[in-house]
Amino acid sequence: MPKIIFLPHEELCPDGAVVEAPTGESVLNVALENDIGIEHACEKVCACTTCHVIIREGFDSLEESDELEDDLLDKAWGLEPESRLGCQAIVADEDLVVEIPKYTINMVSENH
Repeated sequence: MPKIIFLPHEELCPDGAVVEAPTGESVLNVALENDIGIEHACEKVCACTTCHVIIREGFDSLEESDELEDDLLDKAWGLEPESRLGCQAIVADEDLVVEIPKYTINMVSENH
């Protein structure tokens, strides 16, 4: 089973984390199932940018983003070429290294 290595994030996972990731599951769901509280204001329906992540390794193993995701990513804070929405980045057969950006465009954090 592939693994996701979440790089340290000051608030969400200060020590980082290495977790197993079932193939076919979204990066966001894997994070949430492992108590890494990535924001997801639209409830995982690709309608916001709060679950923006940067795939530092394994990016090419993911399916390409679609036009809607690309349009939303254009609004994300700290956009990089390896940026994806966590709700749309589906784990394939390779390990991933994921960075959670320090900021989102939300002024208020959602508690789920």
